[in-house]
Amino acid sequence: MPFRTTGKYDLIICDIDGCLSPESHSPINGPALSLIAQHNRQAIQNRDRPVVTLCSGRPIGFVECLCRLTHNTLIPCIGENGVWIWRPADNSFACEAAITEEHLEVVHDARKLLRLLYQPNGVIQQPGKSASVTLYHPDTDYLRSIFPKIVDEFHKRDWPIRVSMTWLYINCDLQHVNKGAAVDRLLAETGIDAERTAGIGDTMGDRFIAERVSWFGSPANAEPEIKKSAAYVSPFSEVDGVLDILERLSQ
Repeated sequence: MPFRTTGKYDLIICDIDGCLSPESHSPINGPALSLIAQHNRQAIQNRDRPVVTLCSGRPIGFVECLCRLTHNTLIPCIGENGVWIWRPADNSFACEAAITEEHLEVVHDARKLLRLLYQPNGVIQQPGKSASVTLYHPDTDYLRSIFPKIVDEFHKRDWPIRVSMTWLYINCDLQHVNKGAAVDRLLAETGIDAERTAGIGDTMGDRFIAERVSWFGSPANAEPEIKKSAAYVSPFSEVDGVLDILERLSQ
C-alpha cells in the first residue's frame, strides 16, 4: 500500500542546496536538521504529516547522507539532478534507465573538454558525479563569464547536454535527465499521488519539481523567477524557511 497520511499531503520533495543547507562551504545547521528528523520520525510512525524526502543536484552519496540525517527511512531520494534514486528502505540504488553507454561517452568527452579549457584557470569538477559534470570556481563572476562559451562548445558538437547555473556552480546534465523525470519515477514506484505531494526549492532547476507537485513553496533566499511558481514564499531563509513551510503543510 502507498504511504498515506491523515493530512492533505503524504510527501514533500525538498531540494538541498539553498534549502536544507547553504550552497557554499558554510556549515550545515545541524540542530535544524534534527527538527526535520523529528518531523520525519513522527510522520512515519503516526502518519499524521507528510514525509520529507530529498531531490538534489548533489552526488547521490551526499543526498543519501542527508536522507539518513533527516531520518527518512521510507521514501526514495533523488541525486545528481535525476541520475540516481536511493531507496532507504532497502539500501538500493537505481540509475535512470534512459541513460545509455553512448550518453556516458558524451559526458566523458565533455569532462575532458572542460578540463582542457578551464582546469588551467582553476575550474574544478565536483567529485562524485557519474552521468553529469558540475563546475566550481571561487570567483562566481568568472564562472558566469564562461557559461555561454560552454553552451556554445556543446552546441557545436551537437552534444545532448543541458547547461544551467545555480548560485555557485555550473551544471552540465544530459538533456533528457532532470529532477522532474526522477520525481515521476519516485511517485510511480511509491504509488503516492502527485495531488498529495508538495515541493520546496530555491532555484530554477527546481522548476522540474514544481511542475510535478500540487503545491510548491520557497525559502526567502530563492531566485525571483522560481518564486513565481511558489504558492508560498517563507519570510525565512534556507533551512529555517523549510521548517516554516513544513509547519504550514503539517497543519
